[in-house]
Amino acid sequence: MVKSFYEANPAMKENAMKGIPQRRLGKPEEVAELVTFLLTSKAQYINGEVIRIDGGFTNTK
Repeated sequence: MVKSFYEANPAMKENAMKGIPQRRLGKPEEVAELVTFLLTSKAQYINGEVIRIDGGFTNTK
């Protein structure tokens, strides 16, 4: 849904990326990689955390 919105509104996409330190939108695969990690035994001691996958966007506020 977001992809089709930004394809139809390229200026909005450029504006959105200005607020992201990495200057790009995230990919679904990047979210999937974190989810996959959290499902492994390597993440068994992690609990009750908010892990942001936003290219540093929330760190700029």
